[in-house]
Amino acid sequence: MHPIKTGQGDQKKTFTELSFVLKKKIMQLIINGRMSKHHASVKYSVAKSTIDYWLKKFTTLDEKQNFMSKENEIKKLKERIEELELIKDFQQDLIVEFELETGKALAKKFLPEQLAKEIEKKKRASK
Repeated sequence: MHPIKTGQGDQKKTFTELSFVLKKKIMQLIINGRMSKHHASVKYSVAKSTIDYWLKKFTTLDEKQNFMSKENEIKKLKERIEELELIKDFQQDLIVEFELETGKALAKKFLPEQLAKEIEKKKRASK
């Protein structure tokens, strides 16, 4: 990396020119899902638009398709996590309601400790 000064007078800006090898390494980290564009942008002080340009110019069609399929898979997994969180919350609400109606505290006995704690919090909040 070599610092390069640009501009004139007091408006000089310093930026770092990255070698092709480092650019390729950054692109591979992003394509393989090991680093986000945002994280790479911050870590290497490079604009996200510059990283997008590198990806467009220097990656093969197979790499692009692989990257897009990984992005789609991550998006689907995030949606699934949201869906499962909603289901979990609904089930916990049912357990809370059951325990309040019957007076039986079955969550502590039959559920993992973390879930039982969450249900206990919900019970206290609903009283």
